[in-house]
Amino acid sequence: MRNFVKRALQAGGTIKPLVIPSNLTGGTGLMNPSVYNDNGKILVNVRHVNYTFYHSEAKLFLHPWGPLTYLHPENDQHLRTRNFYCELNDALGITRFNEIDMKFGDTYEPLWEFVGLEDARLIRWEEKLFITGVRRDTTTNGQGRMELSEIVVSPTDVKEISRFRIPAPVHKDSYCEKNWMPILDQPFHYVKWTAPTEVVKVDIAAGTCSQVKVVDNPGARRDIRGGTQIVPFGKDHYIAMTHEVDLFNSEVGRKDAVYHHRFVMWDRDWNLVKYSREFFMMDAQVEFGVGMCHVGDKGDVLITFGFQDNAAYILRVPQQVILDFINENS
Repeated sequence: MRNFVKRALQAGGTIKPLVIPSNLTGGTGLMNPSVYNDNGKILVNVRHVNYTFYHSEAKLFLHPWGPLTYLHPENDQHLRTRNFYCELNDALGITRFNEIDMKFGDTYEPLWEFVGLEDARLIRWEEKLFITGVRRDTTTNGQGRMELSEIVVSPTDVKEISRFRIPAPVHKDSYCEKNWMPILDQPFHYVKWTAPTEVVKVDIAAGTCSQVKVVDNPGARRDIRGGTQIVPFGKDHYIAMTHEVDLFNSEVGRKDAVYHHRFVMWDRDWNLVKYSREFFMMDAQVEFGVGMCHVGDKGDVLITFGFQDNAAYILRVPQQVILDFINENS
């Protein structure tokens, strides 16, 4: 079964949509949420975009512009991102939402068509709450760099109070650094790449990012990319949900894509212990998961993901379901 949500629900899991009122979004896409267990409080960041995404899943109803199409407002051809901070109750319902005021340091006009901080993961390091994602609007060619922004939550609003644009650790002129996975229990450390596994450390004061460790992990697929946060799993392991994307052109030369996910497990020395076979969350070819955390005292896991850039979901699944799924590929 490659539909992981169906597997989770059959094992007693639950799924909920994450919805922000349409008067705040204009009815366009909510997508790619991240989740974090902040000492018992469930926090979610939901990404809102100013376009509607269309993908012809069975290639039967192709849009004139191709099987994968972004439908913009007529007066704005940019792909703009806003981020909404949310708090959830135990039933995974949203009890609070605020658009994050991300004007810190924004003294520039966006220079490229993708505007804003995209696919931001939530993390708390050294008592500070951060969101970290990729920004591509600071250069005219869309060069992407991960950014780390501290946010402060007050009773009435949520504001970005600092921003660090993370330099590439080795290849300084690389085009697009994105989807680095923050390690929950190692402050300012990320897994930059899954196979080979590359761990990097950010030093905000020094303005640097350095490579800490690279483990070849032979036998793994070489194109396993980042996804959720890196979550401690028991005493001896880490786990994350990653993705692989197949980008190709349709029969008439138009852009198309298929995203696959898998669970990946490392030991504490970053040796790849095992990984699941690839899967879809709900059988769409364009889905993306960027959030995972433990919750409650029953060994449950929360996973957040976007569906076709048009919907955001949170899934609660027993931990054993994930372990069994991984072990099926042993």
